[in-house]
Amino acid sequence: MRKLLLAVALAALASTASAQEVVVKLGTLAPNGSTWHNLLKEMGERWAQASGGRVKLRIYAGGTQGSEGDMVRKMAVGQLQAAAITNVGMHDIVKEPQALSAPGMIQSEAEFNAVFPKVAPQLDAMLDQRGYVALHWSQIGFIRIFCTKPYRTPAEMSDAKMFAWDGDPASVEAWKAAGFRPVVLSSTDVVPSLQTGMINCVANVPLYFLTARLFERASHMVDVRWGYLIGATLVKKDAWNKIPADLRPKLLAIAQEIGARVDADVKKLNDDAIVAMKKQGLDVVQVDPKPWLAAAEKAWPVVRGKVVPAPFFDEVVKARDAYRAKAR
Repeated sequence: MRKLLLAVALAALASTASAQEVVVKLGTLAPNGSTWHNLLKEMGERWAQASGGRVKLRIYAGGTQGSEGDMVRKMAVGQLQAAAITNVGMHDIVKEPQALSAPGMIQSEAEFNAVFPKVAPQLDAMLDQRGYVALHWSQIGFIRIFCTKPYRTPAEMSDAKMFAWDGDPASVEAWKAAGFRPVVLSSTDVVPSLQTGMINCVANVPLYFLTARLFERASHMVDVRWGYLIGATLVKKDAWNKIPADLRPKLLAIAQEIGARVDADVKKLNDDAIVAMKKQGLDVVQVDPKPWLAAAEKAWPVVRGKVVPAPFFDEVVKARDAYRAKAR
C-alpha cells in the first residue's frame, strides 16, 4: 500500500512539474551559425537559467519552418509560439512597421534612432491588440541591391528580375512603381531561383548575404542605401501568459538586452560583411545615389495608403524630417 501511495505521489509531482514547464517554439530565417541565430540561442540559454529550467526555447533556424509568412501562419494555429522575423514578414500581423523600411525613407542610423522611439509605443499596442508581444525590436541594417550583373542606374535595370516577397501584393506594386520588375517568390526559394535565372536581383542586408552565401550567385552590389530593415522577436500572447507572471519581466529584460546588442553591433557587422565578401569576389558597384533615391520615392504613393495606413506613414515622415531639420 505504501509503495502504491508513493508511486501516486511521485506521479503527481511529475505531472505538476511537467505542467509548469513552458516550451516556446521559435522560427526564424536567420541562417544556422549566423550572428542572429547565436544571439537567439544565448537568449534561450539565459531563459532556461533564469527560470530554473521552467521555460525552454526551441529554435528552428535557417527557414526550416518555411518563409516568414509561413511562420506567422504557424503561430496563428499554435504550431509555433514565436518567430524572429523582419518587419516585411510581419505584414500579416501589422503593416505599419513597413513605413520605416520604405525605399529611401531612412538614410542613417541616427535618423532611425530619432524616429523609432516616437512610433514604438503604437506598434507595441497594435501587436497587443492582435494577440502578440514584441520581446524586442532590432535593427537589421541597410538594404542593398545585389544582382548577377552590375547595374549603375535604375534605367539599366529594366531587364532585371527582382525578388519580391510572396503574400504582399501592395509591396509588389511598390517595386513596379519604382521602375523594377518584381518576381514573387517565397523567401526559401531565393537560392534555387538565382541558380536557374528566375531572378537575378535580391534586396537584403549584407550580413544576410554573407551568412547565406547568396553573394556567390549575385556578386554585384549596388552601393546605395535602398531601405532600412528592422525586425522583432514576436511571441503569441497566450503562450507568453503561460509563463509564470514573476518570470516574465526577467525573460523580457533578457530579450531586450539581446535586441540592444544587435542594435549596437549591426552597422559594424554589415560593414564587415561587405569587406569579407569583397575579399571573396564581391563587386561593389559605385553609383550616383540621386537617381536611385528618386526611383525609391516613386514607390511612396503605393506604400502610403496601400501597404501602410497613410496617417502612420505621414507620422514617420514628419519625425524623420524634424530630425533632419535639427541636424542641419
